[in-house]
Amino acid sequence: MKAQDLVDLKQKAVGEAASAAAPSDLEAVRIKYLGRNGLLPEIMKGLKDVAPADRPEVGRLANELKNELQAAIDSRREALETASGAQKAKAFDTTLPGRWRTLGSRHPVTQIIERATSIFSTMGFTVADGPDIETEHHNFDALNTPQEHPSRDPKDTFYLASGLLLRTQTSPVQIRVMENQKPPVRIIAPGRCYRRDATDATHSANFHQIEGLYIDRQVSMADLKGDLTYFARQMMGENVQIRFRPHFFPFTEPSVEYDFSCHVCGGKGCRVCKHSGWIEISGAGMVNPKVLSNVGYNPNEVMGYAFGMGVERIAMILFGIPDIRLLYENDVRFLGQY
Repeated sequence: MKAQDLVDLKQKAVGEAASAAAPSDLEAVRIKYLGRNGLLPEIMKGLKDVAPADRPEVGRLANELKNELQAAIDSRREALETASGAQKAKAFDTTLPGRWRTLGSRHPVTQIIERATSIFSTMGFTVADGPDIETEHHNFDALNTPQEHPSRDPKDTFYLASGLLLRTQTSPVQIRVMENQKPPVRIIAPGRCYRRDATDATHSANFHQIEGLYIDRQVSMADLKGDLTYFARQMMGENVQIRFRPHFFPFTEPSVEYDFSCHVCGGKGCRVCKHSGWIEISGAGMVNPKVLSNVGYNPNEVMGYAFGMGVERIAMILFGIPDIRLLYENDVRFLGQY
């Protein structure tokens, strides 16, 4: 192999690479010259037979052939890919209908909040909102919670270094509304709450509540019972019943807990209601006069009721979900059922 032969071979190989019409043609050029059994490896093997005086020049030209041919192949490959992409872009038919993404479904918790909001709005309630990070005054003091009440304990409440806390209920929203609005007040306050509860099938440190508040000159326990009965029948079905049981809450007096009749068995008793025929929902009562005084209302002129309910509890009952943790594992196969 002479030096001039390598010069001629380089020109030929680079020309073939530059004129390749398709990626397959370009790959054939690479294999022909640079492949394991190509011409260049064969030339390199034959260097030992070149005259010692010519060997350096032949070796240099062989390396130039390799480098320039590889550069030509890379350049042509890029050009072919660019042309292919442009061709595909030109071939796109803009008159074809688009591919619509499949719509997802609302989370069960969101569904319950939206349904409850819609039901209460028909009774004249408006939605109020407040911060998740609250003051001790709004979360406890203004709600007539005693200093020794267990809910104030750091074992039950998430306190922050600043002295603030993560609200344990949405009742502080009621306080904030009453502080800034004169009666009448008729609101619901759906939102996220936080408590130091050990997570299990029915408890979570992070959950949702819907609080309700109605303040006016003439409000009675009969109003509370009527409104909650209407809500229960709209949410659970026309045949559901509601019952009230005496209880104690610092912010209401008198206070009650209320239950819905089991919508699964119709009150006859089943596994869902633990064979009692009733499912506990939450607490309610007439607003304690001390709470009214704390927000600047005159308890001799106005009165009202308040109630609260757990959103996850209603979702579990309505959709037959056995474990609250399933709501927050973000498994779309599970959530998509609802």
